[in-house]
Amino acid sequence: MAIRQRRLREVANRECLFLDAARELICQDGLLNLQMARVAEKCDYAVGTLYQHFASKEDLLVALSTANMQHRVDLFRRVAAWKAGTRDRMFGFAVADMMFVRRHPEHFRLAQLASTEVVWNAASPQRRQTSLAASRPLGRIVESVVEEAVRCGDLKLRGLKPNELCLGAWALTLGTHDIAHIEGLLEQNNVRDPYRLMLRHLQHLLNGLEWKPRFDPSNTAALDRKVKRLCREVFDGEL
Repeated sequence: MAIRQRRLREVANRECLFLDAARELICQDGLLNLQMARVAEKCDYAVGTLYQHFASKEDLLVALSTANMQHRVDLFRRVAAWKAGTRDRMFGFAVADMMFVRRHPEHFRLAQLASTEVVWNAASPQRRQTSLAASRPLGRIVESVVEEAVRCGDLKLRGLKPNELCLGAWALTLGTHDIAHIEGLLEQNNVRDPYRLMLRHLQHLLNGLEWKPRFDPSNTAALDRKVKRLCREVFDGEL
């Protein structure tokens, strides 16, 4: 048993070594220039050893994205623990996602690439399942705030399940991230501040769901105050 445990630790440590090397190479050469042979060389292992851990480059990309998931989960947990109303915390999850993109831009770009059909479908089923399991706490954290809102009378589900209600806000934030990072697209359409616009759209969505208390999305000064309060009380003043 002791021998088996030692071997498992060795495998886990070697995998962490490969992931760290891949991160360094991505920072150095860019995401699209990542090569399996260079990762193995950087760790002083044969490329065949690397393929024993990751069946393909796509497998490695999904594994990297999965390892970075904890950063996002930590931010969401901080919002969920915030001493604020349920609607403000639901709004806070969108701000936390913006914070993740700002703090970890390379992780966000990696997550974008790993979730594309061409990469995701080429990764092994085991890697995909591990990634889905790592992201599950995000959904559960948000759903718990929805459930609390229903219990305290802030919200009526009106035939929706909590996870179905969360999907609307998730699609809005994810879509904004994707659009905002296509260089030149928003400038062409004269959109100068996509994230403030996203937060206004989110408030409209919450109003449409009749989530109490109602908020006026056109009041940008009040919107900014809400964001500043969240950042001051949850994110150590970072904006």
